[in-house]
Amino acid sequence: MAASHKRISRTAGNIPGELVHIGEIKIDKANISVLDYDENNFQEKEITDIKDTFPFKETPTVTWVNINGLHELKIIEEIGNYFEMHPLTLEDIVNTGQRPKYEDFDKYLFIVLKMVMFDEAKKAIVSEQVSLIVGSNFVISFQERKGDVFEPIRERIRNSKGRIRKMGSDYLAYSLLDAVVDHYFFVLEKMGDVIEDLEEELVTNPKPQILQAIHNLKRDSISLRKAIWPLREVVNSLERGESKFIKKHTVIFLRDLYDHAIQAIDTIETYRDMISGILDIYMSSVSNRMNEIMKVLTIFAAIFIPLTFMAGIYGMNFEFMPELKWKWGYFTLMGLMAIVGFGLLGHFRRKKWL
Repeated sequence: MAASHKRISRTAGNIPGELVHIGEIKIDKANISVLDYDENNFQEKEITDIKDTFPFKETPTVTWVNINGLHELKIIEEIGNYFEMHPLTLEDIVNTGQRPKYEDFDKYLFIVLKMVMFDEAKKAIVSEQVSLIVGSNFVISFQERKGDVFEPIRERIRNSKGRIRKMGSDYLAYSLLDAVVDHYFFVLEKMGDVIEDLEEELVTNPKPQILQAIHNLKRDSISLRKAIWPLREVVNSLERGESKFIKKHTVIFLRDLYDHAIQAIDTIETYRDMISGILDIYMSSVSNRMNEIMKVLTIFAAIFIPLTFMAGIYGMNFEFMPELKWKWGYFTLMGLMAIVGFGLLGHFRRKKWL
């Protein structure tokens, strides 16, 4: 929440369309790669100058330009100007706090989504913003850092597997969206494993550290829900929007992708209920443990109240107090106190309070 407020405060007062990178810089230097292909030909290259991507705009082949790193605004501005992107589109690309969305412009489609990864070391979910510009014969993807879930797509293009080399840029955009959604299920599976481990640990040893783990899981589930719910609307808009950039043969794949998004939403809702249940179990466990402690302390207090009463009476310093100078007074009192104490203890055991 604090990070979101910080992003909002940084955008307040800016000129609409002004390029200001908002978010964490996750890569030292931006890098650019190009995949250009058709059914029979394929080339892949790393680009050092963004202007080297410009000739691909007019080629009949399908071109995928991928840019890692959003903090070098000159690169974003140059490619945006050449591919005729709206200034507000460029502003949304460099603002990493965007909600997943879809916009249909005259010369391209603009899609924003969240790509999530599972950090094995921290047992936490890491997300980054991915923006897609989809034209008639090109797709430009903008990522915050290097490393993504798109490597299987690159391999399919390199090895001409499946139908991707026979299809257009709309199918490439679908493939990128599908890779992101498929990885949601991988992250959800890892999240499910963490939930199961927490449940087992909660039953055997409900340590205070579990509360922090539950809080982290709850925060991750909220982040996942914020990423997946709007993506459902994005896919639905692509399927029903009748854009000139989406061919009819791609719509059926988008329909399948929509079903996957719904399934991911159902899973995350189930996990949210499970996490809430774990939290309730933890609070009940702590409360029961405290009740057991209070019960034991109460029993000891109940035993020592009459003993304290007797000791208080015979601890008074009255001169003419009965039994005060009796030879067997001390032993009698100690015996009486022992009888009362063990008697109460036996009574509590019969009542199964101990």
